[in-house]
Amino acid sequence: MNKKIIFALIAIIILAIFAYGIYYVNDFYHADKDVESYLNGTDDVKVIQTGNGLLLDGPGNDTALIFYPGAKVEYTSYLPLFTQLSHENVDCFLVEMPFNLALLNENAADDIMDNYNYTKYYISGHSLGGVVASNYVNHTNKTDGLILLSGYPTVKIEKPVLSIYGSEDKVLNIEKYNDSKSLMDNLTEIIIKGGNHAQIGNYGPQEGDGIAKITPEKQQDEIRKAILEFID
Repeated sequence: MNKKIIFALIAIIILAIFAYGIYYVNDFYHADKDVESYLNGTDDVKVIQTGNGLLLDGPGNDTALIFYPGAKVEYTSYLPLFTQLSHENVDCFLVEMPFNLALLNENAADDIMDNYNYTKYYISGHSLGGVVASNYVNHTNKTDGLILLSGYPTVKIEKPVLSIYGSEDKVLNIEKYNDSKSLMDNLTEIIIKGGNHAQIGNYGPQEGDGIAKITPEKQQDEIRKAILEFID
């Protein structure tokens, strides 16, 4: 085969891969329009732009939760859930990941813990964000626990773990999740009856997910209560 033809084919393949890469990272779940109002904060929760996301600064000063969003989900989608949690004295950091993929910045929590002085830090993540958070949690002795929202660890977790998922969640790989329980010696598990995968955030239906039998507000309120009980 002519060298020019070979080089042309290689160039076409490289361009095709590059084009697909651009498409892939820009094809993500956007936050619902009604989430925009949460960017203004509330009477007792200030929304502060940080170097890698948002701080929901509520009335509490001692406890912080650092959250890694699900893969290809806009991080602001989780504002409704974590604004409610911040009302309850748990300041929440929502991390904006490169190209909405937590895998690309597993150590994002380092920057937060290096620049703030909370007594307790909890690491949390949704779906793949939970997998990445679980990889991080043993990274430092500053973390007090791991909160998984429809996620599971792939490494041994030495800290206390709260795992929450919905009974109608069809995105979570339940076989891998059940296998991962052997990695969590100190596990508290909450299954929300009627909840699904996508209603943990506010970004609309997710491909392959089950149909929820409760409202997003109900599911997120159950999550809030479970997190507060776990932290207390």
